[in-house]
Amino acid sequence: EKTSDASTEETKQENTEEEEEVEDFSKMEMSELVDRLVELVNGAEDILAIKDKVAAIKGNYIRKIKDYKQEIYNKFIEDGGDENEYKSVELPFENKYKEAFNTYKEKRATLLKQIEAQKEANLVKKEALLEQLRNMIKSEESLKKTYDEFKHLQEQWREIGMIPQGKVKNLWENYHFLVDQFFDKVKISHELRDLDLRKNLEEKIKLCEQVEELLLEKSINKSFTKLQELHEKWREIGSVPMDKKDEIWDRFKAATEKINQRRHEYYEKLHEEQNNNLILKTALCEKMEEFLAADHTTAKEWNAATEAVNALFAEWKTLGPTPKKHNDEIWTRFKTAMNQFFENRKAFFKSISDEQMNNYNLKLDICKQAEAIKDSTDWKNTSNELIKLQKQWKEIGSVPRKYSDKIWKRFRAACDHFFDAKSEYFKNIGDVEEKNLKLKKELIEKVKAYKFGDKKEDNLKAIKEFQKEWSNIGRVPFKELNKIQKEFRKVIDKCLDDLNIDNFEFQNMNLKSKIEGMKNKSDAKNTILREINFLKTKIDKIKSDVILWETNMGFFANSKNADLLKQEFEKKINHAKKEMDTLKAKIRHLDKMRRGLDAPAKEEKPSEEA
Repeated sequence: EKTSDASTEETKQENTEEEEEVEDFSKMEMSELVDRLVELVNGAEDILAIKDKVAAIKGNYIRKIKDYKQEIYNKFIEDGGDENEYKSVELPFENKYKEAFNTYKEKRATLLKQIEAQKEANLVKKEALLEQLRNMIKSEESLKKTYDEFKHLQEQWREIGMIPQGKVKNLWENYHFLVDQFFDKVKISHELRDLDLRKNLEEKIKLCEQVEELLLEKSINKSFTKLQELHEKWREIGSVPMDKKDEIWDRFKAATEKINQRRHEYYEKLHEEQNNNLILKTALCEKMEEFLAADHTTAKEWNAATEAVNALFAEWKTLGPTPKKHNDEIWTRFKTAMNQFFENRKAFFKSISDEQMNNYNLKLDICKQAEAIKDSTDWKNTSNELIKLQKQWKEIGSVPRKYSDKIWKRFRAACDHFFDAKSEYFKNIGDVEEKNLKLKKELIEKVKAYKFGDKKEDNLKAIKEFQKEWSNIGRVPFKELNKIQKEFRKVIDKCLDDLNIDNFEFQNMNLKSKIEGMKNKSDAKNTILREINFLKTKIDKIKSDVILWETNMGFFANSKNADLLKQEFEKKINHAKKEMDTLKAKIRHLDKMRRGLDAPAKEEKPSEEA
């Protein structure tokens, strides 16, 4: 029996739809997809049999890596990076994927080339059989021998595999034309003809059964591919008895239609899902464009919008593909809006970067001030100074993100260094102060027992050393402070009187020594400023006393002891004025030293080490 071109074309379909995913590759990580691809390519006996899985892996891998790299780009722009300086990240498994996929393509191309070569060889063989059939038709040999040769030729024809698709129709028509000619030519007997028809019927019944079994096959594409092979075999089989012709064809056709219908329904459902994804992705595009159009005027608004945009992108990644003709278009729309959003965000934060850099430099200066006094043992004043710096720090706005953590840790380290040392000191302060009190008492006795010489310079030096030793001893219990201090002052003053050394001369020498000592302190600048302020306060107090004394002297004219009182007050006033001159000289020395410390230093630029 011959089947018409229309009927065969009705059942023949090209498998141009998307490949069916046998495994759920969508839930795999990128590295897992690569490992699975390598496993398939290296372990496949038939490289064509893994086509569906390779296509599914490729689709999921490309989508996931595209989404991942988009996230990295978004984060780069979000952190203030320049688009022109962005370099795409290269993941460790990308080369592995490329190598595996290239191996698959090479193996597949090699196999397809071999298959095409085999098809060409099969075509040559079948054309040779057609030539043999033509010769049989012309042959004058006996019917029995000719028929046996004919059946053998048919078996050979069926055993030969597929031929190039473009040659199938013409070769098939020539074959059946010659078969009909053979039967007409040799006028085969009715019995042999019936036998041949029944044999063809049996073979076509088997094909019907095989097609019906395909209805149980879970893989849509496998069943469809196998159906095409069975249709090729149907064409190769000859006619069947006339009374069975329609029945057997209807059975074969019915099973074919069920398979085609199942495949159609599968792709209808797939297309429905893809169209639904298109609707959802279009809605996400519209939301993304709303964020793009919104007027964000503060960092808080931009950060909130950024979280929402990232959430939209995360939702986008959960959706599957859209119809192929819309896939690139919808992604471009979404990506364009998202990228423009991050560009606008970058421009906004760049506009406030100058303010943040100014804040950074202010905090950097605070760090330097804190570090300059972190080793001080002037616990009270330094504590107050650091607390003041901490308040200033809080009043300063934010700094660039890349400096924020480091500059804060630097400032905190300086504060912690001082307060930890202070805490450690005061933890054992009682024992230390009692020990210091004992040392100071011993020093007083040492001064009392000291034998001074005849040289004034040596005696001054000795007294200076006693004072230095006294200062180095440290704090004593508060309740003993004034008492022990007065006792030491009394002993020193007695030494000066006994040695006929002027107190102002001694103070002047002490001032020079004190100034030199200040230079070597880590918080020299602050120490000098505190000393200057202390001296100015003292001068103001003395001035106030002088004014009061001078005013009071005006009331002495009518008193009995006016001259005596005036002399005492004049002595006090002259002494006070002399002391003010000494204090002013101290301030000049200290101010000169402070200006030296304030000499311009090399500007420090922000760095990663800040």
